[in-house]
Amino acid sequence: MTKATVTRLFVGSLIAIVGGIILLATGVLVGFASGAFVMSGHDVSGIQPTPFAWSMVGLGVLGLLALLGGGIGQFVAWIGAVLNTSRLEDKTWFIVLLVLGLLSFGFIPMIIYLLIGPDGTTSSVHRMDLARQ
Repeated sequence: MTKATVTRLFVGSLIAIVGGIILLATGVLVGFASGAFVMSGHDVSGIQPTPFAWSMVGLGVLGLLALLGGGIGQFVAWIGAVLNTSRLEDKTWFIVLLVLGLLSFGFIPMIIYLLIGPDGTTSSVHRMDLARQ
């Protein structure tokens, strides 16, 4: 997977996550404001059976699905970046992305990699061209 593909996937999944948060927050906040939820003290004990209430629940579910899809996209982008950097001769990027990703601190290194990191696929192609000559 090229660095450009990893970048598109990473940015697209970030957009999906932000959109999912907005949809989920809108569904919950508008649902609470309109009285769509039946409250028992501080707990939600049910949902008013109105079309508007169910549309807010649907909006919240859509937001959760967008969050789930964005999270999967982030994971796939991280795997692509790790595989891309494994092709490099210098394994520093590979080790940093792998270890910090496994320790759940991979977001900042991914951003740094996407901004200034090398592309392992261009290095492999360049080496293959040199080997043919």
